[in-house]
Amino acid sequence: MAGSWLPRCLLLLLLLGVSHGAWNMRQIRHTLHRQRQLDSFKSFYIRLAFPKGASGYTEPIEGHYTQPLDHFNRRNNATYRQRYWINEEYWQRPDGPVFLYIGGEGSLSEFSVLSGEHVDLAQKHRALLVSLEHRYYGASINQDGLTLSEIRFLSSQQALADLASFHLFISQKYNLSPRNTWICYGGSYPGSLSAWFRLKFPHLVYGAIASSAPVRAKLDFTDYNKVVAKSLSDEAIGGSAKCLDLVKEGFRAVDALLHSGNTSELEKDFSSCDALSGPDDSAEFVGNLADIFMGAVQYNGEIRGNNVRRLCQIMTTESPQSAYEGLRKVNQGYMESMGLQCVQNSYEKSVADLNSTKINPVGVGERQWYYQTCTEFGYYQTCEDALCPFSPLITLNSQLALCTRVFQITMESVQQSVEFTNEFYGADHPKSSRIIFVNGYCGSGHLLAKICREGGGSPCSLSAEYAKALVEAISTTGIATLMFYVYKHLQFLPKFTFSNVCGSARGSPNLLLRDQGRLHMPRQSLHFNNRLFSGGLFTK
Repeated sequence: MAGSWLPRCLLLLLLLGVSHGAWNMRQIRHTLHRQRQLDSFKSFYIRLAFPKGASGYTEPIEGHYTQPLDHFNRRNNATYRQRYWINEEYWQRPDGPVFLYIGGEGSLSEFSVLSGEHVDLAQKHRALLVSLEHRYYGASINQDGLTLSEIRFLSSQQALADLASFHLFISQKYNLSPRNTWICYGGSYPGSLSAWFRLKFPHLVYGAIASSAPVRAKLDFTDYNKVVAKSLSDEAIGGSAKCLDLVKEGFRAVDALLHSGNTSELEKDFSSCDALSGPDDSAEFVGNLADIFMGAVQYNGEIRGNNVRRLCQIMTTESPQSAYEGLRKVNQGYMESMGLQCVQNSYEKSVADLNSTKINPVGVGERQWYYQTCTEFGYYQTCEDALCPFSPLITLNSQLALCTRVFQITMESVQQSVEFTNEFYGADHPKSSRIIFVNGYCGSGHLLAKICREGGGSPCSLSAEYAKALVEAISTTGIATLMFYVYKHLQFLPKFTFSNVCGSARGSPNLLLRDQGRLHMPRQSLHFNNRLFSGGLFTK
């Protein structure tokens, strides 16, 4: 049976932006962003060396489009320049489709239209490739954009209006018509934007791919660490019950030292850059230590040496040791893999980092993304639940306090903003169509994504051929591009028999990859998916 050997974590969480204020997670996100850029660079040159029927390399077009700073106030004449890329190499003029790649909480590059499975599909379907960097990230920001007076124009609603305006710009530039079918793509937060663009502007895009899209805003994302705990005990990815127990025991030992005031031992054993001074630093310290395990689950295998299997090997098998010593070795290994001499555990320095208004055109926008969590999404990873394997010092209040310290946003305002976001977009039940949601079960992204609820119908099993294709896709290109292999290989779908309708008779098509190779999909979306993956989507 395919499910007996299919890895349970088919698609781990792609969220660069799940919110956690500790320093280590910021280092992990920046490293991962650089690694993904490098992977795209390598993939592009492999494409050049081994072309698949391409006639030759065409330099992508980079440009900057003038956008209103505030789409919703005509009296505000301020503008900013938004960066975009265009790849015309595969486009069949004049009626070929348009693939829109949506940027998120980090900078984009020209490889957004040169590398990836969406580029392979563009070649196959003769599509025009365009990508748009998110406002306030990368180079798409004014010089004073990160100040308190200007950052208020950063929101998903403004970003969707940017996409609509950009759609008009491209349509006019290439004299496009309704015959040019638009498909938008995104993963993680851009996956949400992809779904929401189809939801709010259905006349502009015919279909959307939303991978690991956290469409449901959530203030206290305590379930995040429940999934981390489950993954640490999952033998399919190198975890074990013993590993999870030792992680819990190790954090209890750390908490005991913190409560006793013996911080000097912790500073030495875990290579703290600064002395731990007060409860805020203690929370920062345990948050940084937990980040190593969160990052291993969240980005399993994407950062060298930081994956569940390796961490659990250190905790359980390397030599007779205490759980505390295991945590010390895990921290040491993490520092070596990241090239760190010490770990910054100063809460005040973290506040200073988030307060910085210096623009970084080539990385992850930490200040910008934390602002969006305070004003729209929440996503705060906490450990106040008994099932969390880490320290209870990782609290909701400690993370909400950053909204107040950095942006002067009250805790009550954050809660109201999260509620508004869910009401505005429909949370995990958006009333739209032609949206494909691809989510993993072991990663925590599925907890915030659109899924078929229990009782909506029975799942169907993947064939061995399809499961094998998925595993080969993972080993060949990495988890980040798995979503494209999913729909690229869905020609297997006609082999399946769907016995029940999953979910309501209305709503968006929903594809959910789950552990043991399970698929959930509404019956009414089957026709759409068969048309999409046979190439028929691009003919209305």
